[in-house]
Amino acid sequence: MSDISAKPPGGQDWGSEASKRRVRARYRTDRRLQMFGLAAIGSAILLLGIMVGSLVLSGYKSFVQSKVELPIFLDPGKIDAQKPAAGNYRVVVRDAIRALMPDVTDRKGRRALERIFSSQIRFMVRDYTIEHPEAIGKTVAFSVPLSDPFDQLNKNVIPARIEALSAQEIAAFRSLEQRGVIVNQGARTSLRVEAYINPADVSVENPAAGNYAPIVNEAIRSFYSERIDRGFEDILAGDAPGVARDYVVSNPDAIGKTVALDLPGSAHYEELARGETPMMINPRFASAQQNEFYETLKTRGLVSTPFNWELFFNSDSRFPEQAGLAGAIVGSFYTLLVCFLISFPVGILAAVYLEEFAPKNRITDIIEVNINNLAAVPSVVFGLLGLALFLNLFGMPRSAPLVGGMVLSLMTLPTIIIATRAALKAVPPSIREAALGVGASKHQVVMHHVLPLAMPGILTGTIIGLAQALGETAPLLLIGMNAFITSAPGGVLEPATSLPTQIFSWADSPERGFVSRTSAAILVLLGFLVVMNAVAIFLRQRFESKW
Repeated sequence: MSDISAKPPGGQDWGSEASKRRVRARYRTDRRLQMFGLAAIGSAILLLGIMVGSLVLSGYKSFVQSKVELPIFLDPGKIDAQKPAAGNYRVVVRDAIRALMPDVTDRKGRRALERIFSSQIRFMVRDYTIEHPEAIGKTVAFSVPLSDPFDQLNKNVIPARIEALSAQEIAAFRSLEQRGVIVNQGARTSLRVEAYINPADVSVENPAAGNYAPIVNEAIRSFYSERIDRGFEDILAGDAPGVARDYVVSNPDAIGKTVALDLPGSAHYEELARGETPMMINPRFASAQQNEFYETLKTRGLVSTPFNWELFFNSDSRFPEQAGLAGAIVGSFYTLLVCFLISFPVGILAAVYLEEFAPKNRITDIIEVNINNLAAVPSVVFGLLGLALFLNLFGMPRSAPLVGGMVLSLMTLPTIIIATRAALKAVPPSIREAALGVGASKHQVVMHHVLPLAMPGILTGTIIGLAQALGETAPLLLIGMNAFITSAPGGVLEPATSLPTQIFSWADSPERGFVSRTSAAILVLLGFLVVMNAVAIFLRQRFESKW
């Protein structure tokens, strides 16, 4: 009986220590690759979560709106039942607001009270009266929105009071304290300055009529060699020039000399000297009295924050509390409808011809290469093409969903063609061969067998292409679909905007209320995109055939 060698015929000893090390090294490499993949997925999820989380945190407050229940008497003396559209609704609304606080009788206070509410209430009352003329002469309770500053205040987005001094002003004041020129005289804080009484500003004959403001300001600025914020001159109280004048009037020989003066500090700097944080009314509000009116309304339980349906049913507005997405949603619908009606049949027919009927030659190869290249062209190029072709050459209406849909269809066509060709290729050749074997023509094979089986994949590619088109902004901006439209379009030829361009317009608006509305609009757009992609996934899973 001969010995059997442990080595395999190939000479590789798989049980050796070297082979085991190589196997362990391969396993370690596999684990590292898995960890890198998990890290990449985790990073993607984290970044997506940060993006969505930031949008939710900044935009969720736009889904509610601060409102007040306001009884409004539709005075027949100011509203003609025969012509309700011509009524004096400004006075009607003004009287209703004043009735909330009848003890406010001064003109300034009444104006402050009225500005707590949105200035667009009169149009809301007008539209209601036109629809319900029988309500004239009655008192109707309206849920009216507050103006944007008080809407933001009610949602705790902005404070009622802010710090009165900037960091630079505080630092400048602290440096003066260190130099010992800040003097506390009882309850009053003064600034000890060396002021030159310029004869050009103060005459010896009549020192009381002199111009002491530049003297005081120059004395303040003399403390600093570098340029400082002009607002720092407010360190002095408004009567500081008067104090300097009184000194010079009492000491006329000081004219033309440099004298030491203790000038009173302003109230904010007095608070800072006492160790307090100086606060002031937020500039977005008219006065402290106006804030008191708002607090009174809130204490009486008149202020509420219901769901903001106006965000979906109102069109754009210059006032954030009235701005909505209705016009943009309708405009996007018409634009995508035109895009679908053009790109879907044209894309399918082009793909069917190239895949099933076109001869394989140089011309078809060039067409296929160009289709693949067009799918990677930046969308702004299609916008430039639409601007030059549809608007400048053909003279089609600007800002119309028809033009927007045509531009987006040019961008979507390559995606649909490529997706349709991939779906057609996925149909097994045996289907074609079986149909041809029973006597079907080429046309019948494609229309009756291949195309129906490929339709789930075609629909999936089409929906994904339309979802991409829904989020495009650059091409629509170039054809003017960022116009200020205050009503939803009634057709594809009327001026319109779209969700992406509405977001672009709101993001560029300086009003604070549009910041949260921009984030809310982005969330709405993301919602539409998620729904469209979910439909694509459902169609693929529901109708896809397994071969």
